Amino acid sequence: MKIVELTETLLPKEHNNIVSHPLQSWEWGEARKKMGITVVRFGEYLKEKLVNIYQMTIHPIPNTPFSIGYIPRSLYPSNAFINFIQTYGKTHNLIFIKFEPYVLKSTSSTTNNQQLKPLQTSPHPLFPPWTQILDISRSEEELLKGMKPKTRYNIKLAQKKGVIIKEMSDEKGFEIFNKLYFETCKRQKYYGHNHEYHKIVWNTLKENIAHILIAFYENTPIAAYELFNFKDRLYYTYGGTSVEHRNVMAANLLMWETIKLGKKLGANVLDMWGSLAPQYNTNHDWAGFTRFKEGYGTEFKQLCTSFDLICNPILYKTYNFVYSIRQLLLRYR
Repeated sequence: MKIVELTETLLPKEHNNIVSHPLQSWEWGEARKKMGITVVRFGEYLKEKLVNIYQMTIHPIPNTPFSIGYIPRSLYPSNAFINFIQTYGKTHNLIFIKFEPYVLKSTSSTTNNQQLKPLQTSPHPLFPPWTQILDISRSEEELLKGMKPKTRYNIKLAQKKGVIIKEMSDEKGFEIFNKLYFETCKRQKYYGHNHEYHKIVWNTLKENIAHILIAFYENTPIAAYELFNFKDRLYYTYGGTSVEHRNVMAANLLMWETIKLGKKLGANVLDMWGSLAPQYNTNHDWAGFTRFKEGYGTEFKQLCTSFDLICNPILYKTYNFVYSIRQLLLRYR
C-alpha cells in the first residue's frame, strides 16, 4: 500500500468517484479553502491504482505554532494510513488528528487499528455516534405505511391546512433558509457556524450537492431544510423553523417532501445526520428531533467511534483540559 499527498492535478470528478460522503467531496474541500482553512488530500494506492482518498483540514491553535488535523466522514483508515499520517502530523506540528469515519460500528474493522498506542477514543467528538437511516428506495405507499401513525396524521394535516413545499435551490431560497436557521439557533442557544460559513458552503456546493426545500403557509416561509445529495444518499443536514404557525405541522410535510425529493434525485437512502441512541432519555435536549426523525420509520444506526490519532502526547492532554474548560464556560454564557 502506497500513500502520497495528492496534487491539484486530480480532477474533481475523479476525486468524487472515490470518496463516499459529502464532507470528503472535492466541493467540501474547496469550501473550506475559501474559509481560509488549509486542506490536504492524501491518496492511498494499491498496485498503482488510487483506491481511497482522505481529505484533511488543518486548524491552527491561535498564538502557537501547533495545529489540529480533522478527517471527517472518511472510510475507516488502514494501518498503513494511520502510520503514514501520524508521521506527517509530527513533522507538521499537529497535536492530534481527529477521525470521524462514516462506517457502521458493526462492520468497521477496528481490531488491529485500536491496538496501536497513538489512537484514543475522542473525548470531544463533533458528530454523535448514532444516526437514523431511512430506505427511500421503497414506494411512497410503503414509506407512508412504515411511518408512525402520528407522523402520517401530521403530514395529512399540513396538506389539509394548505402548507406548500417548494424546492428553492437558488439565492432567494438560501436567504430564506439562512434566516430561519439562525432564528432557530438563537432560540435554541446553539452556537454553531456563522453566516459567512453557511454562505460559502452554499455557494460552493449548490451546483452538485446542496438543495433547499421550504415550507410556506399563507405565502409565509415557516420551515426550511438544506440537504446534501451525494451519490446514492440524501443527507438532512440543516433545518430551521419559525415560531409562527406551529399548529400546521409544516415540518412533517417538509420531511415527507424531502423523502420524495431524494427519490427524484436517485437516492436510495436518507441519512438524518445525527440522533440519540434508540433508548434515549426523553428529557435530553435532542429528544425532540430524535423522536421527530423516528416518526418516519427510520432505523437507528451506530457508527464506529470517533478517535484521535495522537502526535504530541503532552500537548494533547493540555489541549483536552483547556477545551473542557472552554466548553463549560460556553454552556453558561
